[in-house]
Amino acid sequence: MLKTFPKGGIHPPENKLTADRPIVILPVPSQVTVPVSQHIGAPAVPVVEKGAAVKAGQLIAQAKGFVSTNIHSPVSGKVNKIDTVVDTTGYKQTAVVIDAEGDEWVETIDRSAALVKEITLSREQIIERCQQCGLVGMGGATFPTHIKLTVPAGKKCDMLIINGVECEPYLTSDHRLMLEKGAEVLTGVSIIMKALGVENAVIGIEANKPDAISQLTELAKDFKGITVQPLKVKYPQGGEKQLIKACTGREVPSGGLPVDVGVVVQNVGTSFAVYEAVQKNKPLFERVVTVTGKSVKNPGNFMVRVGTPVTALIEAAGGMPDDTGKVVNGGPMMGKALAITDVPVTKGTSGIIMFPADASKRAEVMPCIRCGKCSSACAMGLEPWLISVLGQKAMYEKAEQEKITDCMECGACAYTCPAKRPLLDYIRLGKATVIRMARERVTK
Repeated sequence: MLKTFPKGGIHPPENKLTADRPIVILPVPSQVTVPVSQHIGAPAVPVVEKGAAVKAGQLIAQAKGFVSTNIHSPVSGKVNKIDTVVDTTGYKQTAVVIDAEGDEWVETIDRSAALVKEITLSREQIIERCQQCGLVGMGGATFPTHIKLTVPAGKKCDMLIINGVECEPYLTSDHRLMLEKGAEVLTGVSIIMKALGVENAVIGIEANKPDAISQLTELAKDFKGITVQPLKVKYPQGGEKQLIKACTGREVPSGGLPVDVGVVVQNVGTSFAVYEAVQKNKPLFERVVTVTGKSVKNPGNFMVRVGTPVTALIEAAGGMPDDTGKVVNGGPMMGKALAITDVPVTKGTSGIIMFPADASKRAEVMPCIRCGKCSSACAMGLEPWLISVLGQKAMYEKAEQEKITDCMECGACAYTCPAKRPLLDYIRLGKATVIRMARERVTK
């Protein structure tokens, strides 16, 4: 029997339209716009000036503090300007704009395709390399990788879990990485294991990816301590707490972190980035992005440089369909609609989805009938109808008592609501305010 998490969960249509589309390398754009904040934490500080010549992989913005990470040039060329631009969040931030000239990489990067399995760096050197190369969580959270690999004092980690679930509908970038770069991913897993000092790693993959399960299971025979765990298909199994419960039976306490139960979770894409950083000395300046939609002419998975305009991705997929009503950055459940498409790809861009107009309209909101479907769907065991009302009515102290900060914002509640209430919108509003209030209490 396939394992899964016990609480809640839903089964939205998978729509994995690009699962059989191999990764295509997108040509280097003529100009890239590279935000200095592509991670959780403090923005990096630019270390280049207008007119400076740069190479791909060169540091252009340096991390500011521990919870921050470096930003590297994704192309070779000249810095056109350092300006304030709108990014995928819709907010303005500082970015380095570079005019591309050729494709010259810094000499320290190993550009060969040869697999390097032997890990020569020490535990401390691995963490330092991840920090230097600007690695972040590639599943969407963009938490700096070097922090996750640094187990806090007083805590102990005895297991690594690799997230190969990719439970969001439409997205297939992780699936293709497992199929096309399986050995590199597994080597990255071994590197992370060494950094954490653990002997066991489990790669959780949902059963709708039998080819990836078969491939990695066979490859894992040559890697010590790594096993593949097939999982029942259920959203949001890619959530850290749900994945830990499914794979190990351990339950992360309310307000706690995975390391509190001896586990660290990393994404498949992050494992690949760790391999490239440690074994090839390659900073994180490109990633695989799924570009898809039911009306899209040529949906696919593209290896794309950070800073590439989303418009270039859309053109590579055959252009924007005439019936497009909404363009979403990320998956349909947790992603955010783009106000404009002239924004840059970042380290956290996993997918671009173009939805037809008839699938983009919000249904008429009806009164809540207290049916309890949202509570049944909540994988965190919360009462979404309640914390949504508390957020809407600005009852933040009560919302905190009802554990609104435990919400992972998966959207299962809004998806299952028969009254079509915007539950997640109000929960996000309340959660952000409660988190801000909690921080203010600490700093007083």
